[in-house]
Amino acid sequence: MNGIFITDASAIFAERLTADNKIVKGSTFYFGKVEKDFEPINDPKYDLRCNRILKYLVDKLDLTEFQKDEIAIVIGTTNSGIAEFETTENKHHAELGNPAEFLKWYLGTTNFTAGVSTACTSGIKAFSTAVKLLENNVCKAVIAGGIDTIAPMPTYGFHALEVLSHDKTNPFSKNRTGISLGEGGALFLLTKKKTGEQENKKTSNHIRLLGIGETSDAYHSATPDPEGTQAAVAIQKALDDAKLSPCDIDYINLHGTGTISNDLMEANAIYKIFQDKVPASSTKPITGHCLGAAASVESFICYEILKGKRNLPIHEYDGEYDETLPKINLVDKNNVNTNVTNCMCTSFGFGGTNAVIILGK
Repeated sequence: MNGIFITDASAIFAERLTADNKIVKGSTFYFGKVEKDFEPINDPKYDLRCNRILKYLVDKLDLTEFQKDEIAIVIGTTNSGIAEFETTENKHHAELGNPAEFLKWYLGTTNFTAGVSTACTSGIKAFSTAVKLLENNVCKAVIAGGIDTIAPMPTYGFHALEVLSHDKTNPFSKNRTGISLGEGGALFLLTKKKTGEQENKKTSNHIRLLGIGETSDAYHSATPDPEGTQAAVAIQKALDDAKLSPCDIDYINLHGTGTISNDLMEANAIYKIFQDKVPASSTKPITGHCLGAAASVESFICYEILKGKRNLPIHEYDGEYDETLPKINLVDKNNVNTNVTNCMCTSFGFGGTNAVIILGK
């Protein structure tokens, strides 16, 4: 991958988990809720909470350099407006492409627009599509990212699968009992360096999209391969795409859901490539698992680390590492100030979808 830049980005997500006993009546679970109201949208087809958040985020991006026909849009989601659909019965609210279509409508763009829904990897898959659009000169810029809000139906689904934790999610602990759901979104403005364009003060401050790795398991629809074989292949593909070796990665934002099976798989995959050499953490104990927005939110955290706006996030858990897992280097207060040049973000989802992205200064 050569010359793909993130020139601007915006995001919103929870900074802590809060208890709730109303979504699943009679049971208390923890959620990463965005405690903010957003402006309504004056078209009932698009007036969804996820689109209200997208409007808030896209208004923060600097799009002035590009014409309406030069901007493509790729948005990942899994919920879209399924929560609103339960009361409105408006079929458009249940469409997974609704958030991407909303941004096209709101901005008045005329280039390529698509929604992406590949479970938890949706945000990185949106990046992957954006790269292909830029490399094939379909557009000059892409607004790529992910959005999801908390909705009853997927919450009930995770509860039925018995992977929704009554306590705050506790990734890689021997006491882990499952996930905590969250909501949020992140948008990125991606561009490609023009042929012959020289590095300048402006572009040198941009974050580079260095590599993406994608694979698929054929193991189980909802349970990952415990050996993490294809997850490790996705990691290696991202490194190869970026022309980097494992020692070049300074921080890994883990998928780290806190389920028994995911943490086993991910620990195996990470150890296969990095052993315990690279600082890593899951930020889901802070944000919750934002489903289709998870990879975008976590890529934004990496983006801010590279921009110098965040230290490495401490891996928040009870400190009782599951010794049956390969040992990985979880960030604590002793290594939050590590100098970072390259970040990796891992994402693994239902259906055996694996995606990994590498960002760098």
